[in-house]
Amino acid sequence: MTAPARPVRGLLFKLVIYAAMPFVGLAYLPWALASREGAVAACHAWCRIVRWAARVIVGLETEVRGTPPTSEVLVAAKHQSFLDIILIYGAVPRGKFIMKKELVWMPILGQFALRIGCIPVDRGKRGQAIRKMLADVATGRADPGQLIIYPQGTRLAPGVKAPYKPGTAALYGELGQPCVPVACNVGLFWPRAGHALRPGRAVVEFLEPIPPGLPSAEFLRRLEAEVEPASDRLMAEAGFRA
Repeated sequence: MTAPARPVRGLLFKLVIYAAMPFVGLAYLPWALASREGAVAACHAWCRIVRWAARVIVGLETEVRGTPPTSEVLVAAKHQSFLDIILIYGAVPRGKFIMKKELVWMPILGQFALRIGCIPVDRGKRGQAIRKMLADVATGRADPGQLIIYPQGTRLAPGVKAPYKPGTAALYGELGQPCVPVACNVGLFWPRAGHALRPGRAVVEFLEPIPPGLPSAEFLRRLEAEVEPASDRLMAEAGFRA
């Protein structure tokens, strides 16, 4: 694909995947209303549509490496693009996110996010939301699953460094669960801004779990030491040099 064609194809790709969202939502709505299984199936179906459209329209292949967790764990991932959200969620059976409370009001997306178990929080009240989630799981009001977080707090362009925030360590300690690190190179292909998606092979990689019970500082050091070199390796594999 020539460079001038990339924004055109990228825009077409985004139009296709966002236009597909209400159709998938409506098709799965009766099942989603009856059971959380239906909402999860709808979100997984949309993730498959995105991966198909990326390959057909943009020439962007997507790959999930490693072993996605199926048990109740914390997933701490490198965040470079909306694409890593799609690949990670599509790879785990019961993914859920801690999300900004404002997203609840987004049509379709907000309602399905709540149905699959995402946790809306006000800024500064994440700990309160996690305690409620743990209590709900213990009493059977909420299903267990894979809680997905981004320890650097925001999307970062490839090669940009940022600290791993202590809130991630606090969450790890409070949950008392293994943490599965995830590396990626997806920001090379689907950048944060603009429509110029690139062809190639975008990868997310599930790494070896970090066991529960480590001191906070040690956990954060280990998490960063796992995710950053693995992400650099994936980006170098795709031809990126910082």
